[in-house]
Amino acid sequence: MENEKLKSTLFPDELIASKIYLIRGEKVMLDTDLSSVYCVETRVLKQAVRRNIDRFPSDFMFELTKEEYEILRSQFVTLKRGQHSKYLPFAFTEQGVAMLSSVLNSQRAILVNIQIIRVFVKMREMVTDTLNLKLDIEQIKKKLTNHDKNIELVFSYLDELMEKQETPKPRKAIGFKNGNE
Repeated sequence: MENEKLKSTLFPDELIASKIYLIRGEKVMLDTDLSSVYCVETRVLKQAVRRNIDRFPSDFMFELTKEEYEILRSQFVTLKRGQHSKYLPFAFTEQGVAMLSSVLNSQRAILVNIQIIRVFVKMREMVTDTLNLKLDIEQIKKKLTNHDKNIELVFSYLDELMEKQETPKPRKAIGFKNGNE
């Protein structure tokens, strides 16, 4: 019963997907966004991560540089100076998000992690589907190019046949010849 109650308070997949950013070529979620879906303070999330830092190698989590943070802040109109942490945010990859469930030991953390991992998987499937679609389109383009060449060849043969027919050969008269002719 309690598990069902927790599931009903989870966020829509679209909201979670909108919190996934591409930073350093990685799809990541920021500590502030994760803390809001886990319903914990960002400070608490960061403390739990720092206490278990061995679980978060650089391919699971990294701290943004000042430049990356400024670029990210400039993209969000709602982020204003002084309203957010003075510390640089952590960015968690899909594996880092999965590791958070072992650090944040609560039923909500487990359910949220499952949901976030599913969103990451859906995004990866969408990218794969898009790539497959592009490959299919390229194959069709190649076929059409070949068809165009074949049609041009057919038309050139037809032109040659038409030219041969345009110059009629003199015909021999058939039938009875009159001596006057």
